[in-house]
Amino acid sequence: MYKEFTIIDFMSKLASDSSSPGGGSVAALVGAAACGLISMVASLTIGKKGYEENQELMHKLIDELALKREEFLNAIDEDPESYRKVIECYRLPNNTDEEKARRSEAIQMALIEATKVPLAIAERATDLFDYAEKVIEKGNKSAASDGAVGALMARGCILAAIYGVRTNVKSIKDESLSKEFLDKAAELEELAITREAEVRALLPY
Repeated sequence: MYKEFTIIDFMSKLASDSSSPGGGSVAALVGAAACGLISMVASLTIGKKGYEENQELMHKLIDELALKREEFLNAIDEDPESYRKVIECYRLPNNTDEEKARRSEAIQMALIEATKVPLAIAERATDLFDYAEKVIEKGNKSAASDGAVGALMARGCILAAIYGVRTNVKSIKDESLSKEFLDKAAELEELAITREAEVRALLPY
């Protein structure tokens, strides 16, 4: 749905009073952009003099990043869809004790699934730093800064996605599972900040 929007239409929808697309969709979009930028550096290395020994690697990176980019694009719709399911559960009948119990259980299950979506988006972006390092170190030097921007976008993707995790966790009653989600989010946040700085340090300026 949203992944098929034009840039103008997506931004207009994003700026509207609709709750979706929201932060999770933007995180996924940024992840896709990171894949695109890193892949661009690899593409600009193909056939270039002085990089003959890295041609096979660049082709491999381009193919892998194309698959990852598609996963991020799909997640643009997966995140609001998971949120829609949570809203549907809140609209379930809530009159009898049985209905209340069924509704409460459904809400919790939907919240857990909705938390897994942005967490997966963040986790998917973690290896983009490795891709960025490879194109900066072995790819076209004139486009190295684009690889670094890709790493910056990967960091943004992760940080944006874990905001969604932390928001949803507030409503999850299972404290053990909530802690598991929060611990993973903290781990991903630290990784994103550290790895982006390491990639940035590869630039000569």
